Parts: sequence; C-alpha cells; structure tokens
Amino acid sequence: MGFNSNNNQNLLSKIATNNGHGENSPYFDGWKAYDSNPYHPTQNPNGVIQTGLAENELCFDLIKEWVVNNPKASICTAEGANEFKDIAIYQDYHGLPEFRKGVAKFMGKVRGDRVTFDPDRIVMSGGATGAHEMLAFCLANPGEAFLVPTPYYAGFDRDLKWRTGVELVPVVCESSNNFKVTKSALEAAFKGAKEANIKIKGLLITNPSNPLGTVLDRETLRIIVSFINEKNIHLVADEIYAATVFNQPSFISIAEIIEEIDCNRNLIHIVYSLSKDMGFPGFRVGIVYSYNDAVTSCARRMSSFGLVSTQTQHMIASMLLDDIFVEKFIAKSAERLAKRHELFTKGLAQVGIGSLKSNAGLFFWMDLRRLLEDSTFESEMALWRVIVHDVKLNVSPGSSFHCSEPGWFRVCFANMDDETMRVALRRIRSFVTAKRQCWQSNLKLSLSFRRLDDIGMAPHMMSPHSPISSPLVRART
Repeated sequence: MGFNSNNNQNLLSKIATNNGHGENSPYFDGWKAYDSNPYHPTQNPNGVIQTGLAENELCFDLIKEWVVNNPKASICTAEGANEFKDIAIYQDYHGLPEFRKGVAKFMGKVRGDRVTFDPDRIVMSGGATGAHEMLAFCLANPGEAFLVPTPYYAGFDRDLKWRTGVELVPVVCESSNNFKVTKSALEAAFKGAKEANIKIKGLLITNPSNPLGTVLDRETLRIIVSFINEKNIHLVADEIYAATVFNQPSFISIAEIIEEIDCNRNLIHIVYSLSKDMGFPGFRVGIVYSYNDAVTSCARRMSSFGLVSTQTQHMIASMLLDDIFVEKFIAKSAERLAKRHELFTKGLAQVGIGSLKSNAGLFFWMDLRRLLEDSTFESEMALWRVIVHDVKLNVSPGSSFHCSEPGWFRVCFANMDDETMRVALRRIRSFVTAKRQCWQSNLKLSLSFRRLDDIGMAPHMMSPHSPISSPLVRART
C-alpha cells in the first residue's frame, strides 16, 4: 500500500511545512554538496572541502589537556561520579549558579575586563540560534520587523523569522566604505519600512561581523545606540565572535558604549554563546543578556523550551572559572586564528585574489568580482556552482548573506587542519590560474580582431560593444 505524500503533508502544520527554514538557500546547498561528497585526505581526496562552516577547531588540544587534568569537572567520570545525582536531577530554570557566574565572568574577560556582567541576568538557551529566536518572540509580534545591516548571517532568516513571523529589513551597506554601517543607511532603511507600513521593533547587529570578519568602531557603535534611542526601538547585539578578534583594532562591546553615553538601557540586549569563541557548537550553550528586567523575566520563562543540560553547565562552569586556563586559551586562540588567517589570505593574494581587510571571526570575505562574467547575481551563482562542483570547495556566495553587490564569498578557515587548508589553497589557485590563462587567450584573440578592424574602421566608428573598450575586460587584465 502506498501513501500520498501530498496528503501526508496536509496533515502537518503550516509552520512546520513552510519554507521559512531557508533550506533552499545556496548557503545550505553548499553544505549538502559537502555532505554528499566530503573530502578526506586518503579515503576521498577528490571530495568537497568544507570552507562554509564557521567552526573553531584550532584549540582543541588545549581543551583536551584541561579535560584530562580536571576529571572531576564531568559527572561521567570516576572522579566526578559522587556529584552525579545532584547534577542529574531537576534544577532551577535559572541555571546552576556556578554556571551563570562562570559565563558572566568569561563574557567580561573576553571584553578585556572593561565591563562586568551580572550573573542574575544570564538566561540560557539552546545555542545562539535559540537565543535569537527567544529574543524575537520577546520583542516583536508577527509582521513586525528588525533592521539588519547587510551582508548578514544567512541563518538569521531562519532563526528570527521561521516560527515567530517576524520580518527582517535590510540596511544596505556597500563595499565603497568597507560595508560600514552609517546613519544615512539606517535612516533610509527605517524610512523605507515606514513607507511600506512595516513596524520596526529593533535593530540587529553582529559585532564582530559574520560574514565580514570585521569589528564595529566606537563611533559607529555610538551612532547605532543614538539611533535606536531616538527611534525608541530595541538593539540586539550579537557578540558571539567576541573572543575571535586576533589583530587590532580591538573588540568594543555594546556593554561598554552604554556606559559612555546616555541611553535607555531597557532597549539593549546581547546574544552570546560558546559555539565560536570556545569552539563548542555541539554543547548548545547560548545566552541572552538583557538590561531590561521584563525581557529577562520573559526570556527565562521561555528558556524552559531550550535549556542547556546540567551536565554541560557543570563542566563549563569548572572550565570558565579556571582563570589560568581561560587566560591561556584566549591568548592562544587569537594567536592561532591570526596565523591561519594570514596563511590563507596571503596564499590567495599570490594569485590576485583579494579580500576585505579583517581581524576577527572564523572566516574572511573573499572578493571574486573580477571572475564574474558580468556584474550580476546570476553570474555570481554560476561562479559559485563551478567552485562547489568543479573546484570542490564549499564557499558561501554573498547573495545568501543578502550582500547588495555580486562577487563576494565567505570562506571559513578555522574548521580544518593545516594540510586540508593547503589542499584548499592549491585548488582555488589552480582554478584562478586556469581562468587567467583563458582570459589571456581571449584577449589575444580580441587584439587580433582589433587590428583587422583598424584597417577598415576609423577609431570613432568602433562599436560601443567592442570587448577592447569594455571596462570588464580592462579589469580582468
């Protein structure tokens, strides 16, 4: 007996079956290409290399060393078994006191101890994904919206919109000023939303930026806080990459800015997690830190749908309260991220591939505009398909991050070992070299045609569509 899939679909809810998850995005399509043919140095050397996953694997030796030296931190060891019952039974939804204390202390530490955080404002969630959705539920009704500067993390369309009904309104930022968030761009997006009868409830920023790998400067942060204060809308500051800053300028938290200027602190909320800074995405440790008492209370009630396991809380608390380990980890992580970033970007620069200057995150913003057939998102997607399916690198196209300009790609560099990075570099360098040789052949052909045309055509009669006069050809050569 067969079952009709359409009828089966009708038995499910509209929320569960709509397209809000965003799985039809090229961002997720690249992951599927990797999953179906993953690279392995010996078992599958021609597979797809995963450079689309923002994961930090550069300091697991330090984590392993700490775990071995601190067996009591886990209730699943002989040394920690005496605490098994106390940790395994129901706990307060506020979270273990030592866990909240450890997270608050770590948040201050990665911000240079220039600000402190109150453990009683720490609200748990299942990763930053759950934290963002929790805040969206708390701050906005279905149909209301958040402003988000572009390019922004592709997963926000899922995290904030799918189940909440909240909308995202892009704040268009451009490469001409390195995608800086400006007052004029914020005002234009707010005005456009108002004209479209969309109620703006907040502004969402990522600092350090995903996908740009840059940090917001003090002046920009002040402009942002003044803007949301003037409009009386919320500010959600995603700071999950705070400890991944590896070069100057240093990271400035929104928590520092609100101590410097007058503003309504009830409008300020921070999302944090240990997925990127510590490299623990599997632990699902997400945090909402709100300066608004009502939001903290509401979020805590909602957190019962996505708590962090007490076993994880217990171990994390022991680790984050170990000052010697934390200091060493933060320093070593920055050192290794800087080295890997430099190796990757310099390797690409040797074949003429540039990237946005960056100093944070687990990725960089690669500039392949010169490789496009023309300056369209269709050309970007065509190039992306070649890179994923032929070059066998899962990079993420800028359009999936709502970038306003075609030709930019996010490349993750911290989720692989050194040898895999070298293989990835060889592949893309070989691809670009072959592409350049193709351009040179086409140019020679174009020049020979030009010489023939010069015999029977005066200079002023040259076709405006001539490949020689095209700025695209000039850029490529």
